[in-house]
Amino acid sequence: MNELSFLVKGSAPDPYEVTFLKEGNNLTALCTCMAGQNGQYCKHRFRILDGITADIVSDNKSDVTTVQSWLIGSDVEEAMMELAQAEKLVDTDKMAISAARKKVARAMRE
Repeated sequence: MNELSFLVKGSAPDPYEVTFLKEGNNLTALCTCMAGQNGQYCKHRFRILDGITADIVSDNKSDVTTVQSWLIGSDVEEAMMELAQAEKLVDTDKMAISAARKKVARAMRE
């Protein structure tokens, strides 16, 4: 099993610890923030997976590329691809709603 941890600046005075564990095609990502502890969406984990190092306060920012390489072929990569597809659908729906609102507004002026 491979393991990497990062200290990440968040809203609390002390940094959060974000830990990634890779075993086979399973990638586990843990964070000590409240959302992470409750199994909810945690921006600290996602930012590292996206390669964003700005909030990392530990001296191992270069390890982010290793974590990103662990994502390839993992169960998390598959789930993130599903999320990206769902977000595209939402964006498409938002555009359709905006167009429909404009159409209603034009109809009300005529």
